[in-house]
Amino acid sequence: MKIELLYFDGCAGHDALLARVTAVLAETGTEAELELRRVETEAAARAERFLGSPTLRIDGVDVDPGAAGRSDYGLTCRLYRTPEGPSPTPPDEWLWAALARARRQDAGPA
Repeated sequence: MKIELLYFDGCAGHDALLARVTAVLAETGTEAELELRRVETEAAARAERFLGSPTLRIDGVDVDPGAAGRSDYGLTCRLYRTPEGPSPTPPDEWLWAALARARRQDAGPA
């Protein structure tokens, strides 16, 4: 399992998300490669399909369930649209769901 945290300098949300991801991985006993990736230009943001800082992907899939339908890529501070309102980090439930999906895919067909 590969986890990518994409960010750019200037948005503080990635520090909080990194701490939360690390804690959730420990809580769930999940071993994964965690890669921090800085996005530095608008061109790189478009190429990476970067929806803003921070963006968290597990096995290449954004943890935000609505991310696939978006195309507003760029160097912006990201706000996640959660049931509780806008947040600079995704809710833990999204992270747990994305980890569960990745574990099922890693396990293959039953």
